[in-house]
Amino acid sequence: MKKLFVIIAAMGMLYSCGGGNAQKNQEEKPSVDEFSEVAKNTTDQHNAKNSLDYKGTYTGKVPTASGEGMIVSIKLDDSTYVKNIEYVGKKNSKSEEKGKYTWNPAGNTVILDGVKESPNQYFVGENMLTQLDMEGNRITGEMADMYILKK
Repeated sequence: MKKLFVIIAAMGMLYSCGGGNAQKNQEEKPSVDEFSEVAKNTTDQHNAKNSLDYKGTYTGKVPTASGEGMIVSIKLDDSTYVKNIEYVGKKNSKSEEKGKYTWNPAGNTVILDGVKESPNQYFVGENMLTQLDMEGNRITGEMADMYILKK
């Protein structure tokens, strides 16, 4: 009788330790769907607009379809810009555009308002602006680094 009692008690303990914990552990672990839902509702508040010292003058030599390229200089102030362009090796090729700029919704790209005939979007990085193509995409390929303007 004692042996039967010990066996029943041992089985009860094993069941309570093993079976109950499996169910408890399952309930405590959040599913991937729950993490995805939390991630969708969480926005990262850090972006170039509020985290970087982006105001200042950026300059670089950008390639052109013909010729030796052009020197581009963009000065960003609070909400205004001044963009100067000079084609290398061409006389009287300086031009200046002024206006306001806005930020894309992600807060990482400035959009120069009023610029129509050349790219008007620049990805803002630490002490640099990266010119984007006419559709707002990063330029790729061997010459991608040549579209970076530095402070």
